[in-house]
Amino acid sequence: MHTVELLEQACEVAERLGYRTRQEWLGGTGGGACEFAGKKWIFIDLAVSVFEQLEQVVAALRQDPGIYLLDLPPALRHVLGIRRAG
Repeated sequence: MHTVELLEQACEVAERLGYRTRQEWLGGTGGGACEFAGKKWIFIDLAVSVFEQLEQVVAALRQDPGIYLLDLPPALRHVLGIRRAG
């Protein structure tokens, strides 16, 4: 699966977890999750590669315990390092 498709899936999952995502030109100096005004946000830095953008979203998702309650696509589960319970 292409990185762009994984990024799209990761953003969809973030929305399911209550995050709002925002793509901004941050000059390669930022990106990631934060909370303000009672909302969870993930800022995605457009100045970095798509792979690094994916890592920004994945890092936020890994910190959210709700990620383990969702049924995730296998490729995204692999990127997140989550193994399916057996």
